[in-house]
Amino acid sequence: MAVSGIDSVLYRDQFSTPAMRAAFDDTATLQKFLDMEAALARAEAGLGIIPESAAAQITKAADMSLYDFDAIRDEMARTSHPIVPLVRAMAAQCEAQGDKKAGEYVHWGATTQDVMDTGLVLQMKDAVALIRDGLGELEANCVKLAKEHRDTSMAGRTHGQQALPITFGYKVAVWIDEIRRQRERLDQMAARVLVGQFSGAVGTHAAVGEKGPEVAARMMADLGLGVPAISWHVAKDRFTEYAAVLASIAGTMGRIVREVATLQRTEAAELEEPHKPGKVGSSTMPQKRNPAICEVTQGIVRLAWACVPPAFESMIADHERDKVANQVERDFVPRVSCLTESALRKAVMVTGGLTVRADNMRRNLDLTGGLLLSEAVMMKLGETIGRNTAHDVVYEAAMTAFEQGKVFRDLLLEDARVAEIMTAEELDTLLDPARYTGLSAQLVDAILDPKS
Repeated sequence: MAVSGIDSVLYRDQFSTPAMRAAFDDTATLQKFLDMEAALARAEAGLGIIPESAAAQITKAADMSLYDFDAIRDEMARTSHPIVPLVRAMAAQCEAQGDKKAGEYVHWGATTQDVMDTGLVLQMKDAVALIRDGLGELEANCVKLAKEHRDTSMAGRTHGQQALPITFGYKVAVWIDEIRRQRERLDQMAARVLVGQFSGAVGTHAAVGEKGPEVAARMMADLGLGVPAISWHVAKDRFTEYAAVLASIAGTMGRIVREVATLQRTEAAELEEPHKPGKVGSSTMPQKRNPAICEVTQGIVRLAWACVPPAFESMIADHERDKVANQVERDFVPRVSCLTESALRKAVMVTGGLTVRADNMRRNLDLTGGLLLSEAVMMKLGETIGRNTAHDVVYEAAMTAFEQGKVFRDLLLEDARVAEIMTAEELDTLLDPARYTGLSAQLVDAILDPKS
């Protein structure tokens, strides 16, 4: 029985992707534990702590396909322990391979949390790679949109109201800049967070002595992980940072798809998420073309954010080991990974197949009868009569136009203070929205070619 969207056969592809589920499924979890044990054995053999032959046999035994998954699960339940059954199974496998003595060196000097922490970090490493790839695809989609619509004029909006003209390329360039910051955060976080663990029962390397730090260094190099300066059995800030950064990335996805959904509203109709024949908006209203992907994504983002509070709560751990924190991270790390990548993949889908209705953007620029260009008029008048006086002049005309349904242009021309300064032709130039997009196009260029 599925108890979450990620587990549901019906809904799992809305809340996660096959690749991310594979990174965190039970078989992958046990395989990462095996990988850690094998890397530990090879590191210890290289330093003469255990025999080379034992390390070779342990490495051969570190293959989940050799084991009965159900038997290991049942033994975990019987022993109330997550690692001892696997260690025993590896020892038995070494014996089955003809080297009983090799099995005695499995897990040499390690403690359960060394295995579980390192295994989880290895899974996070796979997750980071998937998210990094997705951000790259998203940026590429947005770069294409920004290039195509560098000069496509549309209404810029503040507080939900039309403000000044921009270009759609400019709007997308703002997305690109944020996406790049998220990629930078991801990489910076990965350098701090993708760090393995090997230090023994209370983190002092007591079982292997002075060679302990070098074992850890060799083992982490083997696994492609960072080397810890000291044990972090109860220092959970790495998992907390991981959850926070992924939730932030999810938030960027939410903002992008929210913008698309808002501009897909019937009254605006400037953008539309991908629509293909057969996509149904409503069971009772055949005409509906709902932003379904964008809506689902926004819900997923909120679920990703919900993973952050337990990540912070798990930072409070007692003494040198505390299983409470471990239990929490085994839940929120896979969830925030699955949910964030799902939101990211949906944003990739939306931006890759986005319909841009430039004609409607142009239509909406004219929706307020020139009021959108009040700043342009004010600034031009201000050159002669002063900015504050010009504001009052334009304000009076704008409010009258808005409240009485009169034409903004005509009201301005009827005002002697305006007529003395500019002709109707000059005013019409000022009221052309395509002429007042500021540095939109140049800013797009700067984002697309930051070295220029």
